[in-house]
Amino acid sequence: MARTVLPGGLRVVTEHVAGARSASVGLWVDVGSRDEPGFDPASRGAAHFLEHLLFKGTRRRSAQQIAEEIDAVGGDLNAFTTKEHTCFYAHVLDSDMPLAVDVVCDVVLDGVMAPEDVALERDVVLSEIAGRDDDPEDLLADDFDDLLLGDHPLGGPVVGSEESVAEMTPDVLARFHAAHYVPSRSVLAVAGNVTHAAVLDAVTAGFGDRLTLGDGSWTRPGGVVRPQVPADRLAVREDDTEQAHLMLGVPSVRRSDPRWEAQLVLSTVLGGGTSSRLFQEVRERRGLAYSVYSSTAGYSDLGVLSVYVGCAPERLGTAAGVLRTQLADLARGGVTEAELARARGQLRGEYVLGLEDTSSRMSWLGRRELDGRDSSLDLADSLARIDAVTRSDVAELAADLFATPVSAAVVGPYADADDLPDELREVAG
Repeated sequence: MARTVLPGGLRVVTEHVAGARSASVGLWVDVGSRDEPGFDPASRGAAHFLEHLLFKGTRRRSAQQIAEEIDAVGGDLNAFTTKEHTCFYAHVLDSDMPLAVDVVCDVVLDGVMAPEDVALERDVVLSEIAGRDDDPEDLLADDFDDLLLGDHPLGGPVVGSEESVAEMTPDVLARFHAAHYVPSRSVLAVAGNVTHAAVLDAVTAGFGDRLTLGDGSWTRPGGVVRPQVPADRLAVREDDTEQAHLMLGVPSVRRSDPRWEAQLVLSTVLGGGTSSRLFQEVRERRGLAYSVYSSTAGYSDLGVLSVYVGCAPERLGTAAGVLRTQLADLARGGVTEAELARARGQLRGEYVLGLEDTSSRMSWLGRRELDGRDSSLDLADSLARIDAVTRSDVAELAADLFATPVSAAVVGPYADADDLPDELREVAG
């Protein structure tokens, strides 16, 4: 891996991938939905809205020209927004890397954001929100975050709400873009059959005088900001679904915490695969549900450990009781040596197999740089940290996390909490 910080603050990180014939280019911006409330109360959903809007044209390219240039080389151009990051990326043949860098930089830094395009793309974003509202699992995840995180900046959906998007103005979007989408808050990550020198040449040509665009004076508040545990730890959304959907969990450690790898092991043992405790107990032994799993989310100041199960409404009480028992067992007894070995092996395999293509390597580079991780650390260092996790590490973390009151969100045929089975109301206290 090679890394250069250009005079305007743009960080360029590259990796040559032996045997590749492609290049993946990603311009990562250190901005996400969590940065909206602190910027302007009217900007909820602005980062995601801009993800759409910036593809509508630049001063040099129309939306059609952007599409045609990438299609003409058989490439792929897209973007995604998270709570803390936004990434605009392209995957092309190695020979077309300079074009990809130029298009991606042009889109992100020089979008026109015309009022007529704001009006047009507003309908597209509202359609996306409507599609989310048709998916019970998406609704459940948003309800769970709202319940667990409350007024914390990480609370609220990335896409915003129908109300916030409907009222989003071109002025709010333009100010949000000017404050955040600048080289000093950006990382250009490139992986594939490339050299660092060639990428730097492409960056200089692609950015031009935009390399010093904006002063990047806005910074995300630092430090650990913990959400307050809500007094009401149970949220219910009535929906005419065939299944009941349940998500429960607790605040956990942030991704820079020394215990992060222990949390990954804990989540893997709990519900990270077909040999996990939840899969074996809920699905294999009892046949209570088809889908059951645990997951972790790590942010700059906190994390979330959650468990999901989807089952027939009449089985929700039994399933919730099993989840509660499994969490309590982990808090009391930790994990066995066999479980620890399986979890570490599973995580090692997922790490390595997940980095087999240039797109995943590019994402690895971009995320690590934005996270502020030591650029000298490579995949071997990450694997070593997983191997270093001990049973006592996991046991101590489980006891700590599951001593916290559990919050639970439900989507299904329930008018309110009184309609829920007693076992579930007991889980959420």
